[in-house]
Amino acid sequence: MTDVPARPDLDVTFYDHLAPATTAGIYTITVEHRLTKDGQRLDATAELPKAEDRYEIRAAQFHLDPSSVHATYPAAGAAGRYTHVLPHITLNRAILPWERQLLGRAVPAPWLALLVLARGETVDDPDAKGEFSTRTIGRLRNPAEAGTAGPELSGDLNDDLPCRTIDVPVDVFHAVVPREDELSHLTHMRDVRTAPQLRDDGEVLTEGEYAVVAASRFPRTPGPYAVHLVSLEGHLGRLGPGTLAGSERVRLCSLWSWSFTNAPDGALDPGTLLRGLVAPGAEDPENLALRHAPASGSASTPEEQYARTRLHHGYSAVAHRTLAGEATYAWYRGPLTPLTAPDLPGEAFGGPHTTADHALIYDREYGVFDVSYAAAWTLGRTIALADPDYSAEAVAARRALSDRAATLAALGSDPARARHDPDAPPAATALDELASAGFGRRLVQALRADLRPGPAPAPAARTARAEPATLLADPRARQSLNAVATARTPTMPEWLDRLALLRGVPFNHLVPDPRMLPPESLRAFRIDGAWIQALVAGATDVGVHTSVDRDLDPLLRERLVQAHGRSIPAAGLLINSELVRAWPVFDLLATRGGEQVGELRRDHLAPDILLVLWDAVPDSVTIREPGQGIHFGINSERRISLRHLSGDDVGYPTGTEFPDPASGRTVFDHLRPGRSGGLPDVLDLHGADGFVTALSDACAADGELSPGQFALELVNAPLEQLLLPAPTAEETA
Repeated sequence: MTDVPARPDLDVTFYDHLAPATTAGIYTITVEHRLTKDGQRLDATAELPKAEDRYEIRAAQFHLDPSSVHATYPAAGAAGRYTHVLPHITLNRAILPWERQLLGRAVPAPWLALLVLARGETVDDPDAKGEFSTRTIGRLRNPAEAGTAGPELSGDLNDDLPCRTIDVPVDVFHAVVPREDELSHLTHMRDVRTAPQLRDDGEVLTEGEYAVVAASRFPRTPGPYAVHLVSLEGHLGRLGPGTLAGSERVRLCSLWSWSFTNAPDGALDPGTLLRGLVAPGAEDPENLALRHAPASGSASTPEEQYARTRLHHGYSAVAHRTLAGEATYAWYRGPLTPLTAPDLPGEAFGGPHTTADHALIYDREYGVFDVSYAAAWTLGRTIALADPDYSAEAVAARRALSDRAATLAALGSDPARARHDPDAPPAATALDELASAGFGRRLVQALRADLRPGPAPAPAARTARAEPATLLADPRARQSLNAVATARTPTMPEWLDRLALLRGVPFNHLVPDPRMLPPESLRAFRIDGAWIQALVAGATDVGVHTSVDRDLDPLLRERLVQAHGRSIPAAGLLINSELVRAWPVFDLLATRGGEQVGELRRDHLAPDILLVLWDAVPDSVTIREPGQGIHFGINSERRISLRHLSGDDVGYPTGTEFPDPASGRTVFDHLRPGRSGGLPDVLDLHGADGFVTALSDACAADGELSPGQFALELVNAPLEQLLLPAPTAEETA
């Protein structure tokens, strides 16, 4: 398991802050006119009146619009192993933490802080559920309860408006709140430039600029935690111990809150799960192929060796009843094979067919059927017939082709009408007759003719009715039939494309025996193109009833292939693991010769089962924690994997850790003392053994790390597991 840099499609830049042109507040503009000469005023006795105007720059103060919150980590309601994580919130409004100016601070400093509070540490949220009390702004500023200190706010405020508040005991407040000189290092601006990504675990990375506020407390003890984004306006000078003598509680404005549970013992451990998935292939990648596990011992009889070979080739024994009614077994293998499937004779799927008998394979030596392709054809037909829209379109298309062929055959048997267009309306045919050569002469002769009945004229000579095969050889007739096929099959090509990607195929047809994909397993496979061909043929053969349908079938199939040029997958991966449920979307990179392989399909067949299909057989597969895994914290060894701060490798791991493992120290040696002898869990950024100073020295930074550099070093790199080589053998059977 290694920490690796982000892929090129993920470009994130960290900035120290985003300084506003001016902060929120009420401003007065004064305009006056002065007339001077050589520095002396000439209009002192006739001074023009001044012009003044006031305006207000408003920003969030007591309320935060929900649309301003891009994401939180850990996610609201999440339960997992978060012992080494620093919770954070990402805000869509990148300038928000610096829009207001804390009184007494001349330089831009955040007015927001993120407090992580455990069960029993707040009066309004004793169970750490992220709850709060709604009070008026007046009760926030001037609490009625004795011993409660509210923020010292000035200005013209509407004290009757409601806001979200929490009361925190003074000792808890001083234990968890960042110090004044720590606020800047816990807030930064993030500029994200990334390809569109559909992700749903934790935070979603989309392009844009965001503000990030991080906490400085690790949730080290098991149990629920509430996270509150609080305003520090009016609390400057109170953030250090001993600054609120005589007060028992501090009242804070909570702009946003959520909760999560740290459950390190029963939580998902992604690293362990990833290692467990690929562990069987450490000695032999073939152990990760989709087949039954080989039985111990060696085969003692030819029959046993035969069965072992079949199982090695990915087959399963299934119940089978012959046409004679005999109950026996047959071999079945789905489209997912552990090795390269052999090519079948071209006439095997010459079709069209009305039964699956053509796809049965019989082993004369052992008297056993292979029903793989017959089952595929039957399944394709069943899926097609179960879709009323598809089956109606397929039947209507074949009937329309049959009718057109009959019309063309009739026209071809009559020399006088052989060149008529069957699609032309009657009026157009009549006009053609009027405009034909000799029509006038024939009309005059008809009018002069004796109208008395005479001998019946001899019937015109007729040619033999054309067969469908003959019509297909006639370019004009074929063009007419093609027009019908195109008009009558608007959705069939796309429907068959989806079927070729195994959409709608039941899972037991893909993995006929659950023992082939046990829990917490990963299986690689190749695709048997003949199986998919049989599946698609079963759906395409719907509506075949007559010999005309059979003769016109090649034309219809040609139309369906030309419409979309169906892409049949070549290989894929199946994962059955809790990891799939925990990471609904994660990075899975497959390459061949260093070039990325095209991903044709990725679907959850069940909450814990993921199917991935590629258009080529990869030689390297990488499973990677979701890209939104830009989490702040430390690794499982309680250290930080340092990153380059400059140069072409900026952001990439340096290969060293802080603190140095040889020192025997960890990041937890840079924590504030625990409250009342409790477990230390809050980073001491600028104390006697300041974490920022020590980390800056380890990074060989030019001075103290800036907030952006500090955030970069605290990023937990996504986990990555590499499969080399891909467990898909070149063996053919």
